[in-house]
Amino acid sequence: MEDSKQHSWIYRQLFTNWKKFEVIYVYLLILLQVAVYAIAPDSFIGMVSGLAGVLCLVYGMKGRKISFIFGIIQCLAMTYVAWISHAYGSFAMDIIYVISQPIGWFLWGRDEATRSFSPSTRRVIFGGAFVAWAVGWLILTMLNGQLPYFDSINFVVSLIAQALYIFKYKENWSLWIVVNIANVLYWGILTVQTMTGATNIGSLGANLSQVALQFALLFNSVYANKVWASGEADNEGGANSLK
Repeated sequence: MEDSKQHSWIYRQLFTNWKKFEVIYVYLLILLQVAVYAIAPDSFIGMVSGLAGVLCLVYGMKGRKISFIFGIIQCLAMTYVAWISHAYGSFAMDIIYVISQPIGWFLWGRDEATRSFSPSTRRVIFGGAFVAWAVGWLILTMLNGQLPYFDSINFVVSLIAQALYIFKYKENWSLWIVVNIANVLYWGILTVQTMTGATNIGSLGANLSQVALQFALLFNSVYANKVWASGEADNEGGANSLK
């Protein structure tokens, strides 16, 4: 234990207090991104987005501040992927994500515990997210965006989820589960359209990498919901308890 106290902050953030199950599933999620790139190697940026996205959300699940470093990389790469795919809701959200990363870095204190809303406040937030989705759907339809009913979830619901995330409210993961399900369907449909020649927007590799990423993030969101509810993500998932 004394030796572990000598480790640097970045070492503790990256490598300490991991369960065997978590290590295995992180490796599997990373291998999934590499496998997708091997199948359709036409978008290196798509793979970078996928890998950084997996690491960002996995470390976010652990409640660790380093997640925002991977978040910046993922958001910059995803902004490009969303633009070439005409996913305007995703594009707008990724710009907001880039801005939110340093804000989250500043707000996540070293000893900060996760928070939770009262049941009544939770219902108001989830109801507001539904109304915001409907309004976003209408706006994106007017802009002729791709699959606006799904893209609106990625835009407005993600915005609410990200705000709750950077303030460390546990409810963020419930909203991310909705967002990730919608994104699996969204990018899955675009992938099928690309494969069948129904659209020439974007690229097969970029779209396929996002399908793999969203499956990974969906799994991570479900698990993170459990981890944050149990209090395991408090104090950066124990990474700083070794100091």
